[in-house]
Amino acid sequence: MSRLICLLQKQISGFPKCPFQWRPLCVSSLPYLPSPSSADAMEAAQQTIASTCSISSNPCYHLLGICRNLDSLVKVHALLTVHGLAYDLLCLTKLMSLYGSFGHVRFARMVFDRIPNPDFYSYKVMIRWYFLNDLHSETIMFYNCLRKCLRENDDIIFSIVLKACCELRDIAEGRKVHCHIVKAMSRDSFVLTSLVDVYVKCGEMESAQDVFTEIEGKNVVSWTSLIAGYVQNDCSEEGLCLFNRMRESLLGGNQFTVGSLVTGCGKLGALHQGKWLHGYVIKAGIDVNSFLATALLDMYVKCGSIKDARSVFDESSVADIVSWTAMIVGHSQSGQPNEALRLFTDTRWAGILPNCMTIASVFSACAQLQDLNMGRSVHCLATVHGLEDAAVRHALIDMYAKCHMIGESRHIFESIEGKDVIAWNSIISGYSHNGYALEALHLFYQMRLECLSPDAVTLVSVISACASISAVTIGSSLHAYFIKEGLSSVNAYVGTALLNLYAKCGDALSARKIFDQMGEKNAVTWSSMIRSYGMHGDGNESFVLFNDMLMENVEPNEVIFTAMLSACSHTGKVGEGWKYFTSMCREYNFIPSMKHFACMVDILARAGKLEEAIDFMENMPIQPDITVLGAFVHGCSLHSQFDLGEIAARRMLDMHPNEACYYVLLYKLYASDGRWDKADEIRNLMKQRGLSKSAGWSSTEMDTCDQFSSLQVSSKGTGETILSSLYNLIGPKKDPTEYSSEIPDHYRFYSKPC
Repeated sequence: MSRLICLLQKQISGFPKCPFQWRPLCVSSLPYLPSPSSADAMEAAQQTIASTCSISSNPCYHLLGICRNLDSLVKVHALLTVHGLAYDLLCLTKLMSLYGSFGHVRFARMVFDRIPNPDFYSYKVMIRWYFLNDLHSETIMFYNCLRKCLRENDDIIFSIVLKACCELRDIAEGRKVHCHIVKAMSRDSFVLTSLVDVYVKCGEMESAQDVFTEIEGKNVVSWTSLIAGYVQNDCSEEGLCLFNRMRESLLGGNQFTVGSLVTGCGKLGALHQGKWLHGYVIKAGIDVNSFLATALLDMYVKCGSIKDARSVFDESSVADIVSWTAMIVGHSQSGQPNEALRLFTDTRWAGILPNCMTIASVFSACAQLQDLNMGRSVHCLATVHGLEDAAVRHALIDMYAKCHMIGESRHIFESIEGKDVIAWNSIISGYSHNGYALEALHLFYQMRLECLSPDAVTLVSVISACASISAVTIGSSLHAYFIKEGLSSVNAYVGTALLNLYAKCGDALSARKIFDQMGEKNAVTWSSMIRSYGMHGDGNESFVLFNDMLMENVEPNEVIFTAMLSACSHTGKVGEGWKYFTSMCREYNFIPSMKHFACMVDILARAGKLEEAIDFMENMPIQPDITVLGAFVHGCSLHSQFDLGEIAARRMLDMHPNEACYYVLLYKLYASDGRWDKADEIRNLMKQRGLSKSAGWSSTEMDTCDQFSSLQVSSKGTGETILSSLYNLIGPKKDPTEYSSEIPDHYRFYSKPC
């Protein structure tokens, strides 16, 4: 480059320092002039200049054209400036364009500012490079300068500025440009399609439709812009109708048309229409690009057809980070965490770096499996690669909480600056699920002190915490608070949480009132209400409710049948239990799970049909687990069949020799039979193995003041001992007004409104 500049200096040293009058070389007359892509372009330019006899055919302009980096451009620019050749309008415009192409828009602007009287083309170059370098505000500003100085426009300028308005979601500037287009009487379809995009991105669908009708000779891009707009603005039905009109005009869709429509089907849960569009893609021979493949994956996942989603993924030839992540998300959200982790660790994807969404979905899978080791490994991977956005941190809090590492979960929560509602929900839910109900309530109080408004997820977590400790007064206060905030009827999950609260606290009437007031009821809601009646010994109401559910065309699932069998167990309805178990297997073709088997054994054992229970266990297609054996032992204890119970309890010990609860079960069995020597052997065995029973506790709620105490009362304890412990817990009777000062601060949820 330096040799070239020296040679050029010699040729132009005699020129006067005045604006150069360009007479460009005729490129066709120089067959040896190198192409811009030549690796030896600069060296060949030396030969070109050296062989040029007349300075009137100066190659400086062509020298600018073969600059391939900023360094060479700056040197040529300096040379032209020194010799007075950089003041011609054509030369300055070329310099602007080159600086812009190298991403140095600031240098381009400096060159523009040196032009005494910029023309329309100079403005156009500056506007173009501002936009291509993602400086959209400057693009609009320069367009306004152009309007003030020259009042000229063309369709290219219009389309560029409209795209800048689209990126900024600037509807005001978009409307101004629309007025300019109308005044210029532009009917260009590309410009009008860009205008449709502006209105679509700003949510102005009526204006977008009006502009669309003005387009003459609509092409695929025009139709796709409006269809995508309807889908993006949650009007997917209109998008599907518009596609039918498009096909009536004898135009077929492309990847982006069908991809937008498939996304709309996913939002609607319209699996049938989504499959039809998939078939349309195959029949029309449309190439499946990354956008379309990801849209198909997402649609099948949202419609619950994970098998079809995996088929699309496996058959796709354009699988990338987007589709890989979409498939992992699909497996994780569809209750297939093992498949999600298997795909994440597949060596075929070892060369692809996951993104934050991938990591968050993998944490969700680890949480479902309670796989702490895998979760910690992925946590290290995320830390090394800096993948720690808000979604990842929220997933981390949830993962550690689900793995019973609430301390680590709290540590991550405390490290978050500017905690949002999702972060608070994650940690409150974590404490609630791990049995720390009071801490969950205290965190909710702290959240309110931060002036954050709770949402439906917050309500579900806090009400569940109250239900776990049967704190009905606190729960009722929260219920009233959320009604005041307008959150009590947000969705079925909120109503179900309230229903469970009142049911567990023995208030079946309030639970049924909540149930009847719910407009939307899902399978979980029905099963909760059925289970509530079963818990309170009202099996007949459970049966009536099950029939009401069938009348409303709600298909029973495995959870509902579990609730029905549990209701039969609590009410001693053996015949009805067999009826529902048989119906589940034969009419609804469900394969019984271990929970169903445990419920049936519990029904038979509670009713004293122990031999029938043994026959049932022997005919099970799978080996009975702890829950089945535990139900049988409980029945044996109720009916004083201690020998049979001992056999089952011993088998439970063999299966889990390090679980204290099974030793306690066998201890109670011996104690009930009066075999204290055997009971003492079990106690000594527990001591030898370092096992201890968790201390029992009970709670009493006195005028919204909860008192908790650990009551470790031996099975040998007398009634006087128990009564004495209760007296120490409750103390002498007080006037209800005296309790107001004892209410913990974290129960006063409404005491500091924001």
